[in-house]
Amino acid sequence: MREGKAPKSINNYLTIPRKMLSVEVEWEIIKVVPKVKWLKTPPTKFDFLSFEEADRLVTAADPEWRTMIVVALKTGLRLGELIALAWDDVDLVAGRIVVSRNVARGEMTTPKSGKAREIPLSNDALVALKSHRHLRGKSVFCQHDGTMLPKGATKHPLLRACKRAGLRPIGWHVLRHTFASHLVMKGAAIKAVQELLGHSKMTERYAHLSPDVRRDAVRLLDRSVPPGHAHAAHTSKEHVG
Repeated sequence: MREGKAPKSINNYLTIPRKMLSVEVEWEIIKVVPKVKWLKTPPTKFDFLSFEEADRLVTAADPEWRTMIVVALKTGLRLGELIALAWDDVDLVAGRIVVSRNVARGEMTTPKSGKAREIPLSNDALVALKSHRHLRGKSVFCQHDGTMLPKGATKHPLLRACKRAGLRPIGWHVLRHTFASHLVMKGAAIKAVQELLGHSKMTERYAHLSPDVRRDAVRLLDRSVPPGHAHAAHTSKEHVG
């Protein structure tokens, strides 16, 4: 490995031979996958926008980038999934999108999870997409000539919007975190958020945002009617004429 590479980047490189070895096991070329020693990485910084900050960001965005930001905030799509999103994947009548592609290193591939997922569209996302409809090409978000949007071209429009809105500089992944965080804060089930994000498993980073999650969990043990009185209450209701 070249000097200067971050441990996370090195671990990403190691996933490739790890996958190749797994395939060799499937093909019975080797019996077991050799143990891969992963490098220790610092905890990933977790950041998301408040509801008010998200509104400010959308308002401050360049008009041609506003829809992409709204869709990111309201669907949780990864940047590569946003770039790969085609109009064929968008149902503006039923109000849903199908995430079946992802762009990684400039190449079209499957979503990170390896399988497609369907995401219902909120009213805000639906209105934004309807107003964004264009005939430049099959991609929802593309360059003016209809060609694929390079990931590098998406950085500065988001930073400009942050600066105008008086926000800290953020990347597109923060919009994905914001989507999940807002859902959990509004009381959405962790399992539902997991499926919308396309995670194979849900990290604990969002669970603590659930309002009064511990209190509500304990209250599941409460009874609205004291033990032994449920039958009597039911019987008395039957005789109410």
